Amino acid sequence: MTVPSNTSRTDLYSRVRSILESARVNLARTVNTTQVVVNWLIGREIVEEEQRGRRRAGYGARVLGELSARLEREFGRGYSVDNLEAFRQLYVEYPRLISETASRNLPSPAGASAISAALSRNSPPADSMSAVPGSQPPGLLHPALSWSHYRCLLRVARPQARAFYEIESIDNAWSVRELARQTGSLLFDRLARSKDKKGLMRLATRGQEVTHPGDVFKDPTVIEFLGLPEVPRLVESRLERALTDNLQTFLLELGKGFAFVARQQRISLQGDHFYIDLVFYHAILKCYVLIDLKVGKLTHADLGQMQLYVNYYDRERRTEGDNPTLGLILCPDKNDAVVKYTLGAQLRRNIFASRYQLHLPTEEELQFELRRELRNLATDGRGPAERQARTRRRGKE
Repeated sequence: MTVPSNTSRTDLYSRVRSILESARVNLARTVNTTQVVVNWLIGREIVEEEQRGRRRAGYGARVLGELSARLEREFGRGYSVDNLEAFRQLYVEYPRLISETASRNLPSPAGASAISAALSRNSPPADSMSAVPGSQPPGLLHPALSWSHYRCLLRVARPQARAFYEIESIDNAWSVRELARQTGSLLFDRLARSKDKKGLMRLATRGQEVTHPGDVFKDPTVIEFLGLPEVPRLVESRLERALTDNLQTFLLELGKGFAFVARQQRISLQGDHFYIDLVFYHAILKCYVLIDLKVGKLTHADLGQMQLYVNYYDRERRTEGDNPTLGLILCPDKNDAVVKYTLGAQLRRNIFASRYQLHLPTEEELQFELRRELRNLATDGRGPAERQARTRRRGKE
């Protein structure tokens, strides 16, 4: 009789552990999806009851109060009037969450068979979590989204923005906390600033698509997660250290495709040494991205320094298959005219300047920034449609 070796027993443990971990994940996902289905079905019953009694003043509020009291006596907490109203809102805002065929065939009141039917008819296949990003249209049931995700999405009033956050949550496996931060930082608005109507529609139906550098960089860049005070004595080394200490969250803010390469990358030119604050590689654009941090207003000298870094990387570090290096200067304030006349049209394809904010922006602040951006584009003669046309022409060239 052969006694199993320690290595064999370790391998057995690893295989069994993998099975149990997968089962735990799948069980949690099933529970979360079932909860969403149950809440949607409850919301449907509430809406249909309201529609039958909508002509009576105060009818809906009274019904929810009575239903809440009875449910909490029998099933415990979790069925307050506020939660029932959230279930109702889920059904109203996501009428296609469960397919029309399944919805029509579900018995009423909805029981266990209704929930099973809804799950079997609407759940994507098991491999859908690794499907092509944006392959599932928004508004449909997906196992990546829990009830807490939907509660967060329901706080987004605009349907286009809500659809965008839904797609990005699925494609990027955002946690509820990450989703809340992105909605709080108004990611949709920051990406939509230079989009025309077709661009907005694509954001709402496909999520963020990265095809050229302009799709990557946002203005402003929001780094409120650092917890740094907005004081004039902030030094660049402290800002850089805070970003690298919070690298995972910073990568989330930068967006999809970024991979960290180096901090304080030294380049030497005939005895003179220069240090690039942060170096990344973008897996989608297939190029290096150099980031320089500034704590004061952007100057032409800062732009010239970034041009030096970009030129060096293009000549010394860029390899076959890499696209031209991109440079991003993060600063608290900038003069767009200085950027325009220092870089010119050619260099602005590769070097960008973005304001950073140490607090979450308000919609009013973003509207102000949008108006300023539109004024600059009008002066420059480059509207969103024209810029996209130029991008397409460059691609053909």
